Amino acid sequence: MFLQDTAPIAAISTAPGRGGIGVVRISGQNLDSLAFALLKTKPIPRHAHYLPFTNENGELIDNGIAIFFRAPYSYTGEDVLELQGHGGTAVLQALLSNVLKQGKDIGLRLAEPGEFSLRAFLNDKIDLVQAEAVSDLINASSFAAAQAAALTLSGRFSSEINKLTEEIVALRTLVEATLDFPEEEIEFIEKYQVKQRIGQLVQQFEVFLTTTKRSVYLSEGLRVVLAGEPNVGKSSLMNALFGENIAIVSHIAGTTRDSIRDNLELDGIPITVTDTAGLRSTNDVIEQLGIGRTLLAIQASNVILDIVDSRKPESVLIGFSSEISLANKHVISVFNKTDLLEKNTTSSPSPNRVNVSALTGEGLCKLKEAILQQTGRQVGERSPWLARKRHVMAIEMGMDHLKQSYAFASEDDRVLDLLAEELRLCHFRMGTITGHMSADDLLGKIFSDFCIGK
Repeated sequence: MFLQDTAPIAAISTAPGRGGIGVVRISGQNLDSLAFALLKTKPIPRHAHYLPFTNENGELIDNGIAIFFRAPYSYTGEDVLELQGHGGTAVLQALLSNVLKQGKDIGLRLAEPGEFSLRAFLNDKIDLVQAEAVSDLINASSFAAAQAAALTLSGRFSSEINKLTEEIVALRTLVEATLDFPEEEIEFIEKYQVKQRIGQLVQQFEVFLTTTKRSVYLSEGLRVVLAGEPNVGKSSLMNALFGENIAIVSHIAGTTRDSIRDNLELDGIPITVTDTAGLRSTNDVIEQLGIGRTLLAIQASNVILDIVDSRKPESVLIGFSSEISLANKHVISVFNKTDLLEKNTTSSPSPNRVNVSALTGEGLCKLKEAILQQTGRQVGERSPWLARKRHVMAIEMGMDHLKQSYAFASEDDRVLDLLAEELRLCHFRMGTITGHMSADDLLGKIFSDFCIGK
């Protein structure tokens, strides 16, 4: 990734394959001469020009629309020229080849993945959160995720971060100014209620963190695994959840020997559901391999559906506690085959205990709600923004520093230099979210995940 390279760049900005329209995008400083060479006319900024696209020999490549955006009023903050032609691979490759050839004298080169968005970030057109939202919007697997990504791109998430950061800066300014007058430290800190303000800020961080954690699931999704001993109805439940025959079902115990995985969407949350081989002691080598994969699937999951037969509701997970860790995992006890029970003998359901019948479909809605509740979201709830795990980690680390600063502000001797340092570290962690304080390697990693042309 060319973080400091300001050479003009070009790329195809639309998805590969056939389409009605394809776009070749060019960005750089002072593109007037290149625009004239390509279009044989001087384009009016922000006007659509319908004209022929020809190569350096005057041969027709395509007819299309050209739009020129003068810096700084463009996506990247540089001059941007977009050539919109017919969306075929041959046409777009010919257009791009001609652009690169005619721009050779000014150092025009092919863009790296995400480089257009990187330039928008470096030129203060968007912050890092908004840049990530561009990628998230493109890759959204549900409409709810797309909506949340659009809100993040509009700046809503950044605005909340900036509000918290402004209060941190105000506290830093106050505390660091006080360091110059040590004889007035205690009076100064009490007069401006520093301890109380930090305490209120910690509470705001906690609310913000909770909302952000919920928003991560829209992009990251949930990994749900169906686990239990053989013949408790895991495969039947898998088929019932998806409404189709995904897994083979048989009354013969041990039918499922390998993990079967498919994707489901619950209220906008992408869910990866894995059916697994039954857990039990066996001398069958093939079945042992399947059980090994079951244990790996459990370790990789967020949510475990611990499925038992309602007629003998005993979990086998505890028997494998030496081989798997259930720490930081949500376990839902699923009492299956309730249709085989006598009336009024089912156990009382709870948030982590659901009665279902894979055969009749009874309880499936409750099970889906229970899975969704593991994200902290309610059915129909809409996220105010889309977040990533790195955002959550930065907020958590920032809050740790903030809590430590509160502790220093509470001490009788008021260790103000340490208090100031903790506030500085909190400020730094929040700055890494929006990119106001970022290392080049972080930027390179984030933007390299983008598609070329963005």
